Amino acid sequence: MVEVLARNGLVFAFLFVGGVMWLSYQLSDRLTAGRLHGSAVAIIIGLILAWIGGMMTGGSRGLADVPLFTGIGLMGGAMLRDLAIVSTAYGVDMREIRKAGAAGVSALALGIVVSFAVGAAIAAAFGYTDAVSMATIGGGAATYIVGPVTGTALGASSEVIALSVAAGLLKAVLVMIGTPLVAPLIGLNNPKSAMAYGGLMGTTSGVAGGLAATDKRLVPYGAMTATFFTGLGCLMGPSVLYLALLAVTG
Repeated sequence: MVEVLARNGLVFAFLFVGGVMWLSYQLSDRLTAGRLHGSAVAIIIGLILAWIGGMMTGGSRGLADVPLFTGIGLMGGAMLRDLAIVSTAYGVDMREIRKAGAAGVSALALGIVVSFAVGAAIAAAFGYTDAVSMATIGGGAATYIVGPVTGTALGASSEVIALSVAAGLLKAVLVMIGTPLVAPLIGLNNPKSAMAYGGLMGTTSGVAGGLAATDKRLVPYGAMTATFFTGLGCLMGPSVLYLALLAVTG
């Protein structure tokens, strides 16, 4: 059976991840009454499994280094990830996008700049004072995708890139958990506010998970601007924002 599953790795990966998602939502409902969204529980379980896989094999790809779970490396790779991110935009009503107007654009620009600035400041506080490291960790504070893209483009060390991914994952989990809690306080109950929120937060997985726990109808709108955030951050991180940090740090 193990040989058959290993030869059909991607199919088994879907089955395995589906089982993890089912378990995550059961734990969310039974232990937290839905307050901690099932997606957040799934991320935590995924991180634990990745750590276990790395400890077992001594590899660098987490659970995907175990022969039985090699399909998870493909399923969790850039191709299917980007397909999932882009597909969220197909549920958007263009009439609602026009209503966002300048507020949505402003939220997008402000979200990127503030995330980079906060991440870079924290990096400097912990001794990473060169512009490359600050830009990479600042990118991670934007999203866990922008950080590695920025770090790879600038030639950052693997240690710094790993820190940027960790920062992005922490932000995603916090946004996912915190969104349902703050939604009533900030009027997060319509497509326009969801687009502004997605532009400010930027983490697609965090925004989508948080909005799903708040109101599933808002997910495409928040995820769309969060996706734009990721793309714009990948463009600005290793260029404009890096040059700004270089001018500041000398």
